[in-house]
Amino acid sequence: MSSSQQRAELQAQIWKIANDVRGSVDGWDFKQFVLGTLFYRFISENFSNYIEAGDDKITYASLKDSIVTPEIKDDAVKTKGYFIYPGQLFVNVAKNANDNPNLNTDLAKIFSAIESSANGYPSEHDIKGLFADFDTTSNRLGNTVKDKNTRLAAVLKGVAGLRFGHFQDNQIDLFGDAYEFLISNYAANAGKSGGEFFTPQHVSKLIAQLAMHKQTSVNKIYDPAAGSGSLLLQAKKHFDNHVIEDGFFGQEINHTTYNLARMNMFLHNINYNKFDIALGNTLLEPHFGDEKPFDAIVSNPPYSVNWIGSDDPTLINDERFAPAGVLAPKSKADFAFVLHALSYLSGKGRAAIVCFPGIFYRGGAEQKIRQYLIDNNFVETVISLAPNLFFGTSIAVNILVLSKHKTDNKTQFIDASALFKKATNNNTLTDDHIARIMEVFDTKTDADHFAKSIDFEKIAQNDYNLSVSSYVEAKDNREVVDITALNAEIQTTVAKITRLRADIDAIVAEIEEGEQ
Repeated sequence: MSSSQQRAELQAQIWKIANDVRGSVDGWDFKQFVLGTLFYRFISENFSNYIEAGDDKITYASLKDSIVTPEIKDDAVKTKGYFIYPGQLFVNVAKNANDNPNLNTDLAKIFSAIESSANGYPSEHDIKGLFADFDTTSNRLGNTVKDKNTRLAAVLKGVAGLRFGHFQDNQIDLFGDAYEFLISNYAANAGKSGGEFFTPQHVSKLIAQLAMHKQTSVNKIYDPAAGSGSLLLQAKKHFDNHVIEDGFFGQEINHTTYNLARMNMFLHNINYNKFDIALGNTLLEPHFGDEKPFDAIVSNPPYSVNWIGSDDPTLINDERFAPAGVLAPKSKADFAFVLHALSYLSGKGRAAIVCFPGIFYRGGAEQKIRQYLIDNNFVETVISLAPNLFFGTSIAVNILVLSKHKTDNKTQFIDASALFKKATNNNTLTDDHIARIMEVFDTKTDADHFAKSIDFEKIAQNDYNLSVSSYVEAKDNREVVDITALNAEIQTTVAKITRLRADIDAIVAEIEEGEQ
């Protein structure tokens, strides 16, 4: 079975589980239980593989908890970041789930034990609270303990029936794909908020390639609005592991999504010492100031959200915003995220940021920030994408590519709005579309109706407007009309009408004479 066939089968099975067990529970809420169970199974099997170390004579799940010594546990936590006793493994809990009257409380104790196993270790920050949104006592699962246990058992059994294969046989990416598939489908049904939680893989792939372009190695990659971590993980999926030397960093304001991002790191087999996802408001409480600068930055920040802006007089002196001399508008924080990313960017790297198109042509503070970016030659490329590529919004967004190592004073504009494949709910970018964008991004060659590089002076004369449509002429798809041929056709038609009218007049006259 090919990888694409495996992926399709796995996705279909997971979606069936989600629909079969959720009942009256809202899908966007219930995803937490499905995703939490997927994560629970993954770390259980991953931990078992670590303990067994490829020895076919050892089956960790069949051992007694009492065989675990303090030394074994200590060594495991230092390596894996957490510990799971044999009796706590997913396979053992799922096996007896239907007959366990204490299933919901047993699961709560197991999740608490896994998290607390990291207490006092370097991994404590990365493990703590991972299961916080998997509330096994929640009334969302039912009003009685029996109802809760019935639903939990259904989820456990459903996930237990998924055929993942062996993780050591390179199936880990398939598991991650399935996980992201579930998020994407729930995001698609979550209304406007969906796009804030998940960036579709095809768009993430383009953004990762833009940020990592021609870099044989980067110190680390960073996302200041990490969401579920999908943008960071595309860098791992499409580049060799050694390219990213010091790991993956991100910050996320939403607690639920913050947990999803950390889970997603583990699901893609990124060890705790290779990632650091922080919880908090990036604009007001930025983390990783000691880790910057970053050689690669990827981001899909929320569009046009409110922030305190000029109401906080200290922000204008913040090293991230001060160079521009003005703060992003209070009702539109988009450029605050852009300036934050620029501040964290290294001299050799790139930042690729999804942006709301309005920030590229509006006046006021946003125009002044654009002027700062252009005058200092930080804008490498602006790319306009097709509409309806993201979940929960049909907006045709732009990608802004920032660089501190440009060798000329031109800015490239790419109109990729015609590059898309129609899908059931959303448009998608194919690999061919991405390859075409990356080719012209790499060569910086002009292409009619697609790409054009513009001198600094022309942009300045145009009030620092950075809209792609201002510089790349749209292709005229109207039918070309041959005026000479059209005039000849009109003359022929007029002659026919004249003859027809004469014939009609003659017939009418003949009729009138007969009546007299």
